[in-house]
Amino acid sequence: MSYPFEVIPSLRREALMRLISDGKRADGRGLYDYRQIDIKVGLVRTADGSALATIGNTKVIAGVKFELGRPFEDTPGEGNLIVNLETPPLASPTFEPGPPDENAIELARVVDRAIRHSGFIDMSTLSIVQGKSVYALWVDVYVLNHDGNLMDASLLAAVAALATSQVPRSIIDGDIIKLDKSNKVPLTVNMDKMPITTTFNKIGKFILADANVEEEVLSEGRFTVAFSGNDVVSIQKSSGFFTPLEIEDMMTHGLELSKSIRARVIESLGNKPESFII
Repeated sequence: MSYPFEVIPSLRREALMRLISDGKRADGRGLYDYRQIDIKVGLVRTADGSALATIGNTKVIAGVKFELGRPFEDTPGEGNLIVNLETPPLASPTFEPGPPDENAIELARVVDRAIRHSGFIDMSTLSIVQGKSVYALWVDVYVLNHDGNLMDASLLAAVAALATSQVPRSIIDGDIIKLDKSNKVPLTVNMDKMPITTTFNKIGKFILADANVEEEVLSEGRFTVAFSGNDVVSIQKSSGFFTPLEIEDMMTHGLELSKSIRARVIESLGNKPESFII
């Protein structure tokens, strides 16, 4: 169920607040429980890697594409990572057509930062000719249905797509470099360093994990932490105020949640697609 931003019937709002104050939630979860997580990979034939991540009724799909590019000046021996994220109107009545808004840009940056800082991908392996030619790794993330916690779902889709990606081999003929799309090898990733975000929302004096869209409307603050193994690789506080004790509590719960979520993703990587999307 989706509501326009900050519009929830008053009786429904009061009922949700009563449940939360009792340590309960409308869907029966505890305050730190996640909804059902499901990952499907290999859904898009035209992509070099793809995955659909579902958290409850939130659905996000990601596709990976490898192209030739020039390295950035400050990283001449590393490939390029570019993350794009779209929130189309069909996914939620709160989304508007047009270029990415500040929320979509924030989501893309969180996904980019978590992948880049985790060590999940050794970007030096995507260098073709030092200082001249590299693989440009495009990760396109597309929200299909928004029912809360797009942050975690977006990263799940991206890392699952990357973990199952196939890299076209490069062909060097003098000064000419081409990619052989018919000859691909798996992208090398470090599964132990797979980045996982855990997102918390503050409603009154209570902290909730994996808020659905109703709970996000009630939320006074959002806090996301990305873990790579036991290490924190990025933090994003989108709004609100959190005490040091609340932050410590979210970090502790987040680490344990990230371990179980990572295990679920790894388990899902062997799944075969039910059908091709494209």
